[in-house]
Amino acid sequence: MSTRERPQTPQGRTRHPKASNGLIAVCCLAFVASMVGAAYASVPLYTLFCKVTGFGGTTRVAEAAPAQTIDRSFEVRFDSNINPALPWKFEPEQRSITVKAGEVKTIYYKITNLYSETTWASAAYNVTPQETGAYFSKIQCFCFTSQSLAPGESRELPVVFFVDPAIDKVDYLRGVKTITLSYTYYPAKQPATPVAAAEPATTKPQL
Repeated sequence: MSTRERPQTPQGRTRHPKASNGLIAVCCLAFVASMVGAAYASVPLYTLFCKVTGFGGTTRVAEAAPAQTIDRSFEVRFDSNINPALPWKFEPEQRSITVKAGEVKTIYYKITNLYSETTWASAAYNVTPQETGAYFSKIQCFCFTSQSLAPGESRELPVVFFVDPAIDKVDYLRGVKTITLSYTYYPAKQPATPVAAAEPATTKPQL
């Protein structure tokens, strides 16, 4: 009898290595496919989670101002970025302001279309340090809303925000004195249904 025998299963049947390898490959492919599907399905839930919790530097959305203002102050800086494929100019009208926690402020960003045709774009945003996202709330902003600009057109876009006084109760954020709000504009497709252009602000609230 040869010393090199095929391995036996508990039932005494011969185990075929090729069949086993094929089964493993099928299982791996099924696992990868399920993970990809789960990733795509989780994107809307992840986005919602970030908006609600401030995870990953995503700011929160508020409907009203907080009930109180405290003495703790922050320097809030405003950053602007443009995707290289978008022929726009985009910048804040002021680079930074000082605010007290709980104090509502309004600032403006300005966008200008440098192209010879009407173009569309939308902005994404975050704040740094990322841990402050849960305490940086916006009552009004232009994020995730498609904007269209005619050739050479400019528009002022308001951002109404406050820093939640609850940040003062978070031990690991006690050393934070500066928060940076950053926007990046990306090209967007023209929607199938025309969207009415936002009316430019005629009067700016006092900062």
